[in-house]
Amino acid sequence: MTDVVPPTAFSEIKLRLLCQDDIDSVKVLCGDWFPIEYPDSWYHDITSNKKFFSLAATFKGGIVGMIVAEIKGRTKVHKEDGDILASSFPVDTQVAYILSLGVVKEFRKHGIGSLLLDSLKEHISTTAQDHCKAIYLHVLTTNLTAIHFYENRDFKQHHYLPYYYSIRGVLKDGFTYVLYINGGHPPWTILYPFVISAGQLKPMFHSTEDLQASTESPAQLPAVVQHLIQERHRVQQNHVKDRTLSALPARPLNLDAADFYAESGSGLV
Repeated sequence: MTDVVPPTAFSEIKLRLLCQDDIDSVKVLCGDWFPIEYPDSWYHDITSNKKFFSLAATFKGGIVGMIVAEIKGRTKVHKEDGDILASSFPVDTQVAYILSLGVVKEFRKHGIGSLLLDSLKEHISTTAQDHCKAIYLHVLTTNLTAIHFYENRDFKQHHYLPYYYSIRGVLKDGFTYVLYINGGHPPWTILYPFVISAGQLKPMFHSTEDLQASTESPAQLPAVVQHLIQERHRVQQNHVKDRTLSALPARPLNLDAADFYAESGSGLV
């Protein structure tokens, strides 16, 4: 791939679905982007199995970016992410899981990652329509580039997953990030539906009149919520210093690529 990307590169980007002829190219790209050695079955699946939305961004015929995602029923979500949606949603409600998203280094900061993500959203709107309520992904806690990319596009951190990844025999921590769409939301808690905006807590769906039955007065409630948010933030930032096996997610620890290729998280964008 050329080291010099012309200013007009974005206007020359074309999108197409991956096919089996792309396997060799995709293997090289994933080797550059991700610290995981994927099994051959993964490359076969994402280029041939129609359950995957596998889209390539090409420049002059060469692949410079790709996104791989799967739209599935919320009951198919793994246990550690089982609370992405509130249980009140029908069992046929769908979610979209991003397996991988990456862009060739020379083509980053040209809007290609955003183009691929927007294409996934458009695909969801035309296939799942409003039945899909969330888009989610896993990412290494150390992958700050990807984390900033998703946070800048309204994805929110949902879970901290200690020891979620096994990369070359070394356990690594991960995050779950979620973007809610079409009215989707997580289970109701005292922290939800409140959001912080400009340093103030604001209800997303309920007015303070709806909270009159609380044991705390409406005037006291924001302080309580603020305290809980601060405590949650401190635990996440410290990455749970005193970890025990009981704190681990309910998944096997020897998660090498062959075991969790569909849980690889997102790459650099």
